[in-house]
Amino acid sequence: MANRLPAPDLKNLHAAFRTESAVMLEFANSLTTAQWNAPSKAAGWSIADMVGHIGSTAHNMYSPAGLQAARQPSLEAVNEGPVQARRAWSRQQVMAEFETATRTSARMLAFVRHTPMRAVPMGLNELGKFPMALLVGGALVFDLHTHLRHDMAPALGMPTPPTDANRMRAVLDWMTAVLSNQTAKSPAPGIDAGLTLTLTGPGGGTWWIDADGLAAAGSRTPAARITAPAITFPDWGTQRSSWRDADVELAGDTELAALYLDTVNVI
Repeated sequence: MANRLPAPDLKNLHAAFRTESAVMLEFANSLTTAQWNAPSKAAGWSIADMVGHIGSTAHNMYSPAGLQAARQPSLEAVNEGPVQARRAWSRQQVMAEFETATRTSARMLAFVRHTPMRAVPMGLNELGKFPMALLVGGALVFDLHTHLRHDMAPALGMPTPPTDANRMRAVLDWMTAVLSNQTAKSPAPGIDAGLTLTLTGPGGGTWWIDADGLAAAGSRTPAARITAPAITFPDWGTQRSSWRDADVELAGDTELAALYLDTVNVI
């Protein structure tokens, strides 16, 4: 669990989830039949598959089947089965599940964040463990925000929906928690010398990175510094694009920074 990171703002996480669900709902409902069935940027998945994936993920947050799925070794393998099953569904069925499941998960998060359950550690496949409230809200905000802006709208040649500081902060709360677990599980050589990751602009911040994962930056002096716009992190931080082609600046031990960045793949 990424327990060195500051606790996420759960009120903001809940608000971000509700907003992103509404944005996705409006976007999906606006599509023509051709757009609904068109390929997304994710290999092998259509726009319809994307909506079905998010609906099934939201449903898993409160269903017994979801608890079983979270124990499987591969998140990507778990994601593929529900997508394939929903290809036989009508558009109305996919949208109905999306609306019901996101609304139910939002109500669950609204309840959980006011109880001690918010901090109960929950596992998610190979990504490790997270506090329950962060898992429910963070994973879904990240999925909604990232799939819409990087897999769906660009594939259709449509304008990327705007975001804001609060929603970016919610996305980064999840991404840094996942990255912390991944870093601690497989530390890059030399990382104990310490790095900082600074994501600038709305929702951004600075994080300390070492072999134990990510933490609040503090006043320590890193061996290397990584700086990039926060809004680009969901793209290159998930290896949808290469960080080398993005507006990423390295300082200090640039070889160490590059070695670390080559390992970053938040899924």
